[in-house]
Amino acid sequence: MAEEKKFAGYICTGCGIGERLDAAQLENIATRDGKMQSCKQHELLCSADGVQMIRNDIEGGATHIMIAACSRRAKVEAFNFTDVAMSRANLREGVIWIRPDTEENRETTQEMADDYVRMACAEVKFMTRPNPSGEQDLNKNILVVGGGITGMTAALEASAAGYSVHIVEKSGALGGHAANYYKAIPTRSPYADPQDTGVEQMIADIEANDRITVHLNSTLARTQGAPGRFDVEIATESGTSSQETFGAIIQATGFNLYDPSGLPRFNYTGSPDIITNEEMEKLARNAGGGAIKRPSDGKEIRAVAFIQNVGQNSTEKGQLPYHSGIGDLIAIKQAMYFKELNGDCDTTILFNNLRTPGAPGEDFYRAGQEKMITFSKGEVTEVVPGKTLQVKFRDLILNDNVSMECDLVVLDVGMVPNTGPDPYAQLAVEEAEDEEERAKAQALLANAPPSILNLDYRQGTDLPLLKYGFTDSHFICFPYETRRTGIYAAGPQRRPMDMRQAADDAAGAAMKAIQAAENAGRGMAAHPRAGDLSYPSFRKEGCTQCKRCTVECPFGAINEDEKRYPLFNESRCRRCGTCMGACPVRVISFENYSIDTVGQQIKNVEVPEEWDEKPRILVLACENDAYPALDQAGMSGVEINPWARVIPVRCLGSVSLSWVTDSLNSGYDGIVLLGCSKGDDYQCHFVRGSAMAHERMSKVGDTLKTLNLEPERVEVHEVAITDIERAPKLINDMAETVKKIGLSPFKF
Repeated sequence: MAEEKKFAGYICTGCGIGERLDAAQLENIATRDGKMQSCKQHELLCSADGVQMIRNDIEGGATHIMIAACSRRAKVEAFNFTDVAMSRANLREGVIWIRPDTEENRETTQEMADDYVRMACAEVKFMTRPNPSGEQDLNKNILVVGGGITGMTAALEASAAGYSVHIVEKSGALGGHAANYYKAIPTRSPYADPQDTGVEQMIADIEANDRITVHLNSTLARTQGAPGRFDVEIATESGTSSQETFGAIIQATGFNLYDPSGLPRFNYTGSPDIITNEEMEKLARNAGGGAIKRPSDGKEIRAVAFIQNVGQNSTEKGQLPYHSGIGDLIAIKQAMYFKELNGDCDTTILFNNLRTPGAPGEDFYRAGQEKMITFSKGEVTEVVPGKTLQVKFRDLILNDNVSMECDLVVLDVGMVPNTGPDPYAQLAVEEAEDEEERAKAQALLANAPPSILNLDYRQGTDLPLLKYGFTDSHFICFPYETRRTGIYAAGPQRRPMDMRQAADDAAGAAMKAIQAAENAGRGMAAHPRAGDLSYPSFRKEGCTQCKRCTVECPFGAINEDEKRYPLFNESRCRRCGTCMGACPVRVISFENYSIDTVGQQIKNVEVPEEWDEKPRILVLACENDAYPALDQAGMSGVEINPWARVIPVRCLGSVSLSWVTDSLNSGYDGIVLLGCSKGDDYQCHFVRGSAMAHERMSKVGDTLKTLNLEPERVEVHEVAITDIERAPKLINDMAETVKKIGLSPFKF
């Protein structure tokens, strides 16, 4: 049985709204045009008294409320009415703060406010109060994939918060790479000496922890489900398996080392005394506190050369296009091993661009100098094996070719992320339209690593990757949050990092995993719409099975049933609405966000006749960057053209082409879409939403041609949250464009 809706509106007159606007007229519009069954004014709606007034009405039966006050981004705690459907008209930041307080502006300022009240009333009328799906209960089990420093830290942090943890480690022991390290880069002042790794203590803490279960020599055979109900098959090397259910997953599979065998000038395979920096750790550890000895003959090492940046930061084929960042700190640490264990051993670090990031930084470098480590800026041209090793290099300070003899050469090789195959490459194979296209897609997967998670997802078996193979987890918008909701990445699989950075990363991922499990248990969305109870639904009878929603969803939230209809996984969904924007037949919607909630706002703007010479410009602004930028513009007193009507959207990816065509047909003179930055350095909180919107809108030109409209009437822009001046200018520029090309012919 459909819910009986009871509508109530509220007009705030505080913060200067009552002085600048006719509140009685707004109240009249809410009841007359907006069809609110009641509408009340209050001098400070966000006050305890104002909030209680609204709460009393809700308790009296109000199910849908419209609040005309400040921005929907302001006073969210005061107006936190989760038991009703709610819309908000932005009269403060969106009207009075962006319009100069002059007599000639009073009419257009009031018109803006009138429209925003109409729009908010129209929006809430087409909302349904969201309710949790009830798909799962709270599951307080966390799965950690990988038992290195990152995985162990994540497990300890999650268990300390009261959660049960399972660690799945493919090898026969915990500790990962760090288990073979002699010492670690210092994490405490004065950063003068290497410190104990702490690995043995961490392993002991895990073994003594009743909340942590460790699966050694194990992998994930299959991962199904969603946050709150991940069903995982854990397979052992011996062939047995077990089933476990988890609330969230942390992937901490770390890194592999770059293999320098393909670089002839370093002659890595030509001598056992030419080793990598990780092999150097094992050499020092195996020395057992005595002198470090040469692998070839066991003689004590009296001279060692560290060659930095081997196969890194290069455009040459087969080398790493990035720099691992911490190699110089590692070299300083390892050079100190020789000063500690081999007396007056000659230690030289050959570098071309010394980097010492993070807390140790300059202090650790200075400590190395004080210990008489030689730092020489040079470009190595050849390492020649023999009774002793000869290192030939170009001295970049003296601009001369020189050479040095040493007993051991240590190559600084970079970190390669230990991640699974690219799911988008897998998807390309499935979506290939012919054999030629399929063969090309399969070629891209020919050398792919084995799957780690073995996800049973329509969109591939593993986490989406960045162009260099690191897990896509945006450092600004959503650290640790991958494109698969409830699965978090931590440690060097996200980017090269040292042990301390990996541990910090793990702690952050553990907290995010806990949040995901808790939110899933309540039926709530994850970041960035944390707490949202809505989730997508669709009208099956209208679905054409075009697959656009399943393919374009950035988060793999949509599978397909046996009849190839979309199958929505509510707790995988981030509520971005990209599926809704993708659907050509408009059958996908959310309870509190739909084609109608936005479409009706567009229709309820009063579009003046052509003789009034008052254009109307529709602005669809992303709620994560563009809308906050416009709010801040209002706070800063930046003027925005009075012809604009701004509607916040969850993401530009959710924008339906029907909103564009309907608004043009209704007589709007221009449309501006403001979304986040796309591309490799994207800022889109929903990853691909902005890119999807740009792709869709590239086809609007054809629609404009059929309507005999100028292409300049629709523009899409990338906006950052800091574009306080630029965002309003883009709107004002559209007003100038309309002035230049004239009003829409659809007004006539």
